Parts: sequence; C-alpha cells; structure tokens
Amino acid sequence: MEWTESGRIISVRGHGETSAIVEILTRDHGRHAGLVRGGRSRSMRPVLQPGNRVQAHWRARLDEHLGNFQIEAEDLSAGALMEDPLALSGLNAACAVAVAGLPEREAHPAVADGFEVLVSSLDESGVWPAIYVQWEVGLLADLGYGLDLRKCAATGHTDDLVYVSPRTGRAVSSGAGEPYKDKLLALPGFMTGQGALRSGDVQAGLILTGYFLERRVLWPSDRVLPEARLRMIDRLAAAGMV
Repeated sequence: MEWTESGRIISVRGHGETSAIVEILTRDHGRHAGLVRGGRSRSMRPVLQPGNRVQAHWRARLDEHLGNFQIEAEDLSAGALMEDPLALSGLNAACAVAVAGLPEREAHPAVADGFEVLVSSLDESGVWPAIYVQWEVGLLADLGYGLDLRKCAATGHTDDLVYVSPRTGRAVSSGAGEPYKDKLLALPGFMTGQGALRSGDVQAGLILTGYFLERRVLWPSDRVLPEARLRMIDRLAAAGMV
C-alpha cells in the first residue's frame, strides 16, 4: 500500500528517541498519519513543523497499518511565522482543529483547499482572522453540519440576517429573532456577505462556529475545542482584533 501527495503538516509528535509521528492534511487522503524515521534529527526538525507544505510518500504493508512517510520539503512557510506570535497562534489553532475535527483518512478536499487559503493569508493581520472563521464554517459544512445562512428560517427573507438558531443552525432575521434574541447566536454580517468586517465580528463568528464544532463534531466523541484555539482567541483579544 502506498501513495504520494503534497499536503500541509498539522501535527508532529516524538516517537522513541529519533523518530516522529507526523499527520498531514491532503486533498485526496485527508488527515493521514505516518512514521518518519529520523524525524527528530537536526536536518528534519525545520521541515517537520506544523504548517509546512511537504510532499509525502506513504507506504505500509497493509492499509490499516500506521505506515512510514518519506518527506520532502515544498514550502517551509511555518518558519516565517515564528516572528509573528499572533499569526502563529492562528496556524496552531487551525492545525489543532483539523486534527480534532477531521476523521482520519477521509478525503475533504474543500477543507484542505481552505486550509491553503488560510495559511497563505496569515501574513495579513487584518484579513486572516475572518478567513479563519470562514474556514471553520467550511469545515462544518464538509462534515455534514453546515450552517444555513441563506435566508431567515422564520420568514424566508434574505436580508437583515443577524442571528443563528443554536438548535437548527439556520439564520434568523432581526425582526423575527428579536423576542428570542437572548437564546440566539449572533451572526456577523461578513459571514453572509451583508456587510464589511466590524469590531466584534470575529469574536461573534468564533463563538458561532465554536458552538457548533463542540456540539456537533467534538462532544459526540467526548472531545472539546483545542487549547490552541482558545489561545488564539486570547491573543486576538489582547491585540484588539476580535
């Protein structure tokens, strides 16, 4: 059993004294793990960093085995983020959410493509937090838990959508939701294309996606949102960017 594909590293953990178990997010093979022999060596450590794009050749005797990776560097962009703690926190959060939320070895090309867009935007501090929110929206949709933000669940209207029902994940307009606003989740305009990004929108978006990630994706398998995501939110708040 073997394949070769490019992908982004999303997790690295030591194995024994010299090796590492690496998880890669690819278009065709999804979140896939493999053993890299010598992965903890001085020459491999700069390559085996979350966020780096590599070409991976995976081989195993049987499909259900962990298998071995042979790794070649393609884009070592993670190193450039070491000088930007805020962007690095976004990268770490996305990697951790991908590991927690995506099933192993199940292809989700739209999620992988969105991850590429997010990584490529991390050097634009005013842009990537909103892209991160939209990436989580896409992750939910690709896992079958998509939010329906096209029209009001109560009236069918497509304008003035400012809430989301926590029960159904459907949008609700201002007028229809007013009597129940304390029980609804806020829907920032940038998520529906009905307004520019405003102060507080990223925080509202992260609360919204986090709510559904927890309840629909993570809690059924006794998991919670990763600490890396919480640290990202704290850093964004400290920088006044939520």
